[in-house]
Amino acid sequence: MHDIWWLLKSKYIIISLPTPKSNGPNIIIMSPTTSPKTDRSLALIFLFAATLFLSASLMFVLQPLFGKILLPLLGGSPAVWNTCMVFYQSILFLGYLYAHTLSVSQNHHRQVLIHVAVILISFVALPVGLPENSAPPTETNPTLWLFWTLLLSIGLPFFVVSTTAPLIQKWFSDVGHHTSHDPYYLYAASNAGSLIALLSYPFFLEPNIGLAHQKSYWSVGYLVLCLFLVGCAAVLWKSRQQAEVVPGDANEIEPELNLSTKLHWLALAFVPSSLLLGLTNFISTDIASVPLLWIIPLTLYLLTFILVFSKWNNAIHPVVVKLQPMVLLPFIAYSFINPAVLPYWVDLGLHLLAFFIAVMVCHGELARLRPHTKHLTTFYLIMSFAGMLGGMFNTFVAPFIFNAVYEYPIMIVAALLLRPGLKTSMGAKTKDWLSQLTLPAVLAIAGLVIFFSIDNLPEYLDTIGVGLILLAGLLYTFRSEPLTLALVTGILIFFTMGLHGLLSNTLFQDRTFFGVLSVRESVLTNEQNQPEKYHEFFHGTTKHGAQRLAADVSRTPLTYFSKPGPIGQLFTEFDGSNQQWEVGIIGLGAGTLSCYAKDGQHWTFYELDPLVVAIASNPVYFTYISQCNPKIGMVVGDARLQLEKEPDHKFDLYIVDAFSSDSIPTHLLTQEAIKLYFKKLKPNGILALHITNRHLALKKVLSDHATNLQLAALIQEYKPTGDIPLVVATDWVVMAKKPETLESLRTSRLGSWQKMPLFFDMKPWTDDFTNIVTIWK
Repeated sequence: MHDIWWLLKSKYIIISLPTPKSNGPNIIIMSPTTSPKTDRSLALIFLFAATLFLSASLMFVLQPLFGKILLPLLGGSPAVWNTCMVFYQSILFLGYLYAHTLSVSQNHHRQVLIHVAVILISFVALPVGLPENSAPPTETNPTLWLFWTLLLSIGLPFFVVSTTAPLIQKWFSDVGHHTSHDPYYLYAASNAGSLIALLSYPFFLEPNIGLAHQKSYWSVGYLVLCLFLVGCAAVLWKSRQQAEVVPGDANEIEPELNLSTKLHWLALAFVPSSLLLGLTNFISTDIASVPLLWIIPLTLYLLTFILVFSKWNNAIHPVVVKLQPMVLLPFIAYSFINPAVLPYWVDLGLHLLAFFIAVMVCHGELARLRPHTKHLTTFYLIMSFAGMLGGMFNTFVAPFIFNAVYEYPIMIVAALLLRPGLKTSMGAKTKDWLSQLTLPAVLAIAGLVIFFSIDNLPEYLDTIGVGLILLAGLLYTFRSEPLTLALVTGILIFFTMGLHGLLSNTLFQDRTFFGVLSVRESVLTNEQNQPEKYHEFFHGTTKHGAQRLAADVSRTPLTYFSKPGPIGQLFTEFDGSNQQWEVGIIGLGAGTLSCYAKDGQHWTFYELDPLVVAIASNPVYFTYISQCNPKIGMVVGDARLQLEKEPDHKFDLYIVDAFSSDSIPTHLLTQEAIKLYFKKLKPNGILALHITNRHLALKKVLSDHATNLQLAALIQEYKPTGDIPLVVATDWVVMAKKPETLESLRTSRLGSWQKMPLFFDMKPWTDDFTNIVTIWK
């Protein structure tokens, strides 16, 4: 925008020339001291930008902070996190609705008075934290209690924070600044705050500050935010008295928004929101199970908002629109058609690149189509509603209608449909529509014929793969035809996903809140050099058990629980004294451990996911339980909460097998959790913890607990000798109150049990403090 200044009768008249977002010039009469080139102009931008930055930072810190507060009380059940998500999204939407209603129904002075009153009322919730003597009900569903607790604890502050982005930008549009006609660039400050808070919490706040101090610091930050909000309100109040805004042209009156425009905004915000969650789930399910990996897609998502609402969007947007079809060839060819060719990190990079460009296109269109400031709050309200719908679709709808993360490729196709130029390319005639539908229809029919008519389809995979890659290469030729581009891309992706499903010999696959569970059939070479079938149990990309099907070996524990391994050695060493043992186990898996049970023993498994219980108990997939111990007890729910209900000194052996995936339940590994386990163990009881993990050195945490709680502890990092089918390397720690309880195991010739190494750089993990970053391998 170019500003032209005239000096007339000792006053500056600012004439902002028309921009693509305005139909006529705005004329603002102000005193010479309010020149936008003065320090006051810069201070004004700083005030409003800092307010948006701080507000977004507080919002992104409060959500994980309060989640950690609730974790020991309610555990990791899906009802807990679903309720938290509904609460956050609902309050965020209500905040945007409040900002919209306030700005369109009240004059500026009343807006200030009402919002200051809301801020003052919110102080009753400070400092943030759970109400005193707060405890969830033990006999009834805690959902209503949780929602009410969230509302009492953080509802008012979170509501105020939620209102800031749309309301402050709307106020800025009315303060008479020379950029007030287009305040959307301030949205970049809001998303920068979100991004910095996102990265700061796991890497700076959580590793260095306990929950108690986090709550105090957040409350102080909220008070600072309120001062900034009052400052913005004071500027708005004063500007209404000092500035006179004169319409520059009768044509400046903006027309009312039509329904198609609102729906277009809705789609442009909905698809990236769903795509973000879909990619995050897809990465952990199909590519790599790595802690904190979810931060990368969310970082890219927030970065797109910063870029598209900056002054660079006009230059960037055409470039990413052209890049999108170019990226499709390597993306589809290697990430879907033949993902095994590349290392997982290259595959991950392709997915992230395609995601970033798709979201840049959608958000770039949103920024390009942003309305006049008259409709600013409507624009943000629709964006908020779309984001809420995207989150709810992926969390509440997709897991019930899909047995895999199919919403991810669906949203890839949807993002292509939202490319600019769809209406132009389609034209008004029926033949224009039919011409773009012809190739997708032919490919869909051909794919169905190939899929259902050719026997032994996997044998032709190489030939089919070459054909699919050639088709993917043709996608760029349809860059100006969004409908054809999107539909052909969808057909290629879903056809290849179907082929890979055949190759994986998947016997069962289903999906719950906790992820995608699958049972696959594979073939090994047995001790007689003969092919032999076996079943594997997967949660995403993490194997949770396997079983050989031959009758003579079907009762043999395998993988992490093999007889030559640490847990097998423990049962062998105490074989003469464990006939009446009471055994408790967190984590069922395929039910492998049940084959160590004896008739006089009583075993209880604690499993969070009901589908795991159904799979392990079904003899079609695994027969460990049906053959070895069909009467074992099953307790479904968060293990720590369920264990609280058990009598003290009940168990002789307690096994914790919950840490092999990327999202370890940290509340099962804190000092308070260890104390609870030993409270439920007999004086000579043994605690065994399976700590095999590809990315985290959990032995550091347990070594620190053993030192601080004065417990005896041994570790074995087992590596199998020889080529034993389905016996894998695994790490186990055993702990007891008295060293003599573990002495026979330490001196046993069955395996190499060692004293726990000491780590002097560890801060104890408690319910108040955990830190994943410091235990990365």
